[in-house]
Amino acid sequence: MFRFLESRKAESQTAGFLAGISTNSYCPMSSYIYILTNKPNGVLYIGVTSNLKRRIIEHKESFIPGFTQKYKTTSLIYFEEYEDIRNAITREKQLKKWNREWKIRLIEKINPEWKDLFIDF
Repeated sequence: MFRFLESRKAESQTAGFLAGISTNSYCPMSSYIYILTNKPNGVLYIGVTSNLKRRIIEHKESFIPGFTQKYKTTSLIYFEEYEDIRNAITREKQLKKWNREWKIRLIEKINPEWKDLFIDF
């Protein structure tokens, strides 16, 4: 079960990223859940990866056919970092079960303008 403390840690890490933490803090052993969109308040895609930078490039370049290619969800609007991929997978499954309103509140708590966070990555 996703605990409140893990949620606060994820919010802190995302907020730190928004504040301009350098990409030198990137840890290759980390795992991430992320949310992409095609426009503000548009289609949402939730995924999990062990390499956020590589995975977002794959989405942006349409390397992998499927949902992202069809709906053009290429803007990274939210992410959380985890030390253990199993926790990231659990969180991804949890978020996919949430209703849209909950997802939007989560995104807007950290990224109210729905800016593409990958630009600063």
